[in-house]
Amino acid sequence: MPLLVHAQRKSKIFVERTDVQRYTKKLGKERLLGHVIIRQGNTRFYSDSAYLDDKSNSFEAFSNIHINVNDSVDVYGNHLYYDGNTRIAEIFDHVKLVDKNSTLTTPHLVYNRNTKTAFYDQGGTIVNKDNTLTSKSGYYKTENKTFYFRKDVVLVNPRSETYSDTLIYNTITETAFFLGPTVIRGKESTIYTEEGWYNTKTDFSKLTKKPMVSSSQQTITADSIYYNNLTSFGQAFGRVEIQDTLHKVIIRGKLGDMWDNRGLSYITDSALAITYDDKDSMYIHSDTLWMYFDKKRQAKKMLAYHNVRFFREDMQGICDSLAYSMNDSTIRLYTDPVMWSGENQLTADSIHVVVSGNQLDSLVMFNTAFIVSLDTLENYNQIRGRDMIGYFRKNQLYKIMVDGNAQTLYYVREDNGNLMGIDLAESSAMIIRLKNNAVNSINYLSKIKEITYPEKKLPPDMKRLKGFNWQETYRPKNKMDIFRKTDQP
Repeated sequence: MPLLVHAQRKSKIFVERTDVQRYTKKLGKERLLGHVIIRQGNTRFYSDSAYLDDKSNSFEAFSNIHINVNDSVDVYGNHLYYDGNTRIAEIFDHVKLVDKNSTLTTPHLVYNRNTKTAFYDQGGTIVNKDNTLTSKSGYYKTENKTFYFRKDVVLVNPRSETYSDTLIYNTITETAFFLGPTVIRGKESTIYTEEGWYNTKTDFSKLTKKPMVSSSQQTITADSIYYNNLTSFGQAFGRVEIQDTLHKVIIRGKLGDMWDNRGLSYITDSALAITYDDKDSMYIHSDTLWMYFDKKRQAKKMLAYHNVRFFREDMQGICDSLAYSMNDSTIRLYTDPVMWSGENQLTADSIHVVVSGNQLDSLVMFNTAFIVSLDTLENYNQIRGRDMIGYFRKNQLYKIMVDGNAQTLYYVREDNGNLMGIDLAESSAMIIRLKNNAVNSINYLSKIKEITYPEKKLPPDMKRLKGFNWQETYRPKNKMDIFRKTDQP
């Protein structure tokens, strides 16, 4: 290798063509005028005029500079200094480096023929098909067609604008690699990352350090994100989080898929949804979470599938699947739903809960509706019917309308807590009013069948209404308890 370098340094510069050549004794150099061609090895240097210093094996050239580096790379400018020993060319004034794939323009360029590297430090612009890149400094490896940019890097194409501190760009693959804080602004979203790459030809990107994708009302973060802009499909890995600030919803998990053209996102692996405001938050966990968005990327619906558990201070629940509609603020529980509000456990084939201003407003229980609360260790107050509608005041149930085959069993107590008797009643419909989560009064809307038993006279087989199922052990105790594994139905 040293022999090769030594041979390169001793390679002489010679004049291949000039209209006029004369020796200038005062300068000790050859003066070349008109159609000048100087050659060293296979590289030719063209100019209008030049001073050749044979002793130092160098020359200075002026006007219409053209360096034919190789078959695919040419450099142009108006002023050139070249050292034949170091094989380094310094070009000034309207410098342009051109290869098959791109064009670099800069006021000043240094080209090293040994390393086949072009360097600039006074600002440069590279045009590559639809892409335009600018930076304060950078260098270009002509062999592998790769640019290295530093300071105030900007990449612009019809689809996006990219701003970075450090960027590497390959003109063959048209791929940009980010090695520092980077912002990519598209028509509908903005991407931030501190490491990753973006292929401008395929419109595919991989973000691997602190990535964040944000739109007007939504932000996505993760440990790493893959995104294909042509198919509008992306994948997020690690600590995935989707936040919708308009509807105040946060979705978290360890794996996520996004289909922007379908307005759909999917989260799994420790999936968690949080609906929040200044007063209270609701935490929902399930095997998978699906988010649906409108054309403006605003959340419109969330679906939770399998082993759903949720917690908020005034309401907890479990079910197999859950749907939350942002438009009407309704939470729908399906397949073996159980919901707890204060002391009351509510079950039905399906339950719909309406939230207004993040306060519980009302609920509807469809088919085999059942409400039960604990009176003492072995005794339960129970309400049963086909359907029920419940109303909340300050997040507490205060009125329940029972429609169809209505039945009640509750323990009637005096103000001091002493038991007066056990009341059983049946009617086609009734309205029940509660106070402090306990039955306060019942209005029967049709012919009733009612009987009150003394405590010890109630037959044991009548202590439970049909469909009774106390499931307190499944109840989430706090926001972390929603991740507890259970054998819930």
